[in-house]
Amino acid sequence: MGKRLYWTALATLVTGSGIVIGPVQAAPPEPLPADQLDWQAWGDDAPPNAVCRGRYVAPDYRLPAGDTPEQTRSESESAEYGDDGETILGGEVILRRGQSQLEAPRVRVNAERDRVFSAGPLALRDEGMLVRGDAAEMSLESDQAEVETAHYVVHEERLRGDAQRLERLKDGRYVLDDASFTTCEPGNNLWTLIGKDVEINREEGFGTARHARLEMADVPVFYWPWVRFPIDERRQSGFLWPTLGLSTDSLDYGQPYYFNIAPNLDATVTPRFISESGLLLGGEVRYLQPGFEGQIEGAYLPSDNDGGSSDNPNDPDGQFEGEDRWYVDFRHQGRISDRSDYNLRYGAASDGRYFDDFGRNFAERDTNSLSRLAQVDYQGDRWQLDARAQGYQKLDFPLNPRDKPFYRLPSLTANARWNQDAGFYQQWRSNVTHFWRDLDTDENGVAEDELGRSRTIPLREAANGTRLHLSPAVGWRSSPSWGFLEPRVELLHTSYELDYGNRDTDRSESLSRTVPVTSVDGGLVFERDMNWLDSTYRQTLEPRLYYAYVPESDQSEFPDFDTNERAFSYNQLWSPYRFSGSDRVGDQNKISYGVSSRFLEDESGRERLSVALGQSRYFEDRNIDMNGDPDTLPPESNAERYYNAVRERSPVVTRIDWQMTDRWSTRYEWLYDEHRDLTERNSVSLRYRDPEGHALNLGYRWELQGFDPSGDAEDRLGYNREEYDISGAYQLNPRVDLIGRFLYDNTNDRALEQLAGVQWNDCCYGLQLVWREWVEDNDTANRIDDDYTDRGVFLRFVFKGLGGTGQEADEYFEQAIPGYRSTAF
Repeated sequence: MGKRLYWTALATLVTGSGIVIGPVQAAPPEPLPADQLDWQAWGDDAPPNAVCRGRYVAPDYRLPAGDTPEQTRSESESAEYGDDGETILGGEVILRRGQSQLEAPRVRVNAERDRVFSAGPLALRDEGMLVRGDAAEMSLESDQAEVETAHYVVHEERLRGDAQRLERLKDGRYVLDDASFTTCEPGNNLWTLIGKDVEINREEGFGTARHARLEMADVPVFYWPWVRFPIDERRQSGFLWPTLGLSTDSLDYGQPYYFNIAPNLDATVTPRFISESGLLLGGEVRYLQPGFEGQIEGAYLPSDNDGGSSDNPNDPDGQFEGEDRWYVDFRHQGRISDRSDYNLRYGAASDGRYFDDFGRNFAERDTNSLSRLAQVDYQGDRWQLDARAQGYQKLDFPLNPRDKPFYRLPSLTANARWNQDAGFYQQWRSNVTHFWRDLDTDENGVAEDELGRSRTIPLREAANGTRLHLSPAVGWRSSPSWGFLEPRVELLHTSYELDYGNRDTDRSESLSRTVPVTSVDGGLVFERDMNWLDSTYRQTLEPRLYYAYVPESDQSEFPDFDTNERAFSYNQLWSPYRFSGSDRVGDQNKISYGVSSRFLEDESGRERLSVALGQSRYFEDRNIDMNGDPDTLPPESNAERYYNAVRERSPVVTRIDWQMTDRWSTRYEWLYDEHRDLTERNSVSLRYRDPEGHALNLGYRWELQGFDPSGDAEDRLGYNREEYDISGAYQLNPRVDLIGRFLYDNTNDRALEQLAGVQWNDCCYGLQLVWREWVEDNDTANRIDDDYTDRGVFLRFVFKGLGGTGQEADEYFEQAIPGYRSTAF
């Protein structure tokens, strides 16, 4: 089936004339004009962010309340008795009982004084609700009332509608015949819900309707034999809006049902029919309690009829035909005490292509892997403790056995720090972890992937085992106002107990390594006051000098559980660590020197401009790489890696952050190799942020091939990267937002991502419509011949006061377009 061009919408908005309307056609009366519905247009007094063109305003009561809730007060131009003892009031008649007020030209009160009969046009007001009609009958002993040819408004909920007959029951519920319901402004019929028998329960916050249809611009688009709908923000059980996916040869229809079980517990069940694959059942349960919260979601498709047809041209189709397809994702977190929290997470899927075939959200985010975690921590004044069992399922098909993640079963961490008044400190960091993964290899390290293809596991990644890592440190830091000085000595001790299984190797299974790390960091701070562009600033000049020494240590037989070589950056100037993780300690003998300057606003201390420049001077070659051999260097055939190992100076790093105005800011970073007269990395960005919601981002990035040494060979760039990135959001008015992004790969002359969308937030509806096209790199950054293009259309439509359809994608939009904040519907 694969990733389709998804158009998520109301089913009948797509099928058009193919809709079947119910057997009974409700016919409410024509609505009244706005001036008879307590509607007041804003005019020049509209709030800045108003999406409605006016509001409902209930006038004050024309009569004061009675001395008791049961007392009825009246006012009229005339009064007379009828032949049967009834009282007939004429002219401009006003009756008030409790919170109910009746206004009519003629009112008849029966002889028993317990019922009122009114001729229209009349107005009945009751606790934030207006009902107009042609005739009415009311009880003077309860809240019961009946109105013929009724037109109603609920002010606070912004509801209005019409009914051939409206009845208010004694318990406060309203029952309407041939009725309509909408939150659109008077005169706007964008959407209307029409039902044969409608009930509105204001106390519970919901309504129901039989033989209901949804009309858009007076055109029927959907029919329900029975429907329950919310009339305010309270959650209600009932059917949610369906979703629909269409392609040239398939239909994908999902119908969610929401269960509001309790204020702190709810669930959603979604049967989903996929014409190619069969019936998939999905669900979600959420809960919230004092001290913990969580959710569980999942889906199950028995015996997939199609087996999946991937958009990836490198993958085979129909691979899972006849197999059960499913996923589950459980998340739970809680607090044991003020100092201790815990987290539980378990995710699993039937196969690595489940989310490619069936999706999860618009951007298909968070589906590259499913986490598994059981963790508890403790945050003390001195000690920080953490115990966890952790892993994840990597979702890729076919999955290279080398990419299977290591599980930590368990991982125990204990860290502490002691500080003395004289500036001395001691630090303790420790961790013991058992790493395990399930690999079925032969004695030569060859394993088969899911398609039966042979893959060789490098020897340094072939073992399971336990690693103990200890890193005690002592130091002294002096930080007067004019500078700082910090000498520090750290000892990195790592030991292993390994198991290579049936792998044929003469490597030792018991290993250890102890390496001292020595560093001295110091700097000065000079300050002066200055005037610039009619503003007063405090400028700093901060020279800095840093020395680090780490001797080389043979690690050629050490495993690689969680380690990567770091790419060079400004922060690396002032760090002795060349690797992340604990499996490698990089040799280092360098001195770093730099200078920075900051411009601080004198009154607020806010940083307006920061400029920094730095470089490292190496006294020895760096022999240790991921192979861990101190006696070898990278081959000269790998020119960039060899050069980085033997170069005498790092690139010169220049970094500038400038907050030009409250709305405009820019960042610039340049890594320049003076020896080769070559830019190794360069990036510049310009950002605009407007309080009205506008955002603009302009970016340029250049990176030399081989600059970033992290990852496996297929994870490293196989070309010089040059990219342009532009994204933005513009709020045309309080109702309309425009968003877009264009990411361009200039090296390979292609668009990596294109996104364009509009969000319309009106008084009675909200709309998000976004088109996106992007390049999937097939998890190989070193080549582009296996890349492919994917695309999708996203639609979300919300009927305010009634619900909505479509998937929320706000989180993805806000990440793709920095500075954009989606308007809440």
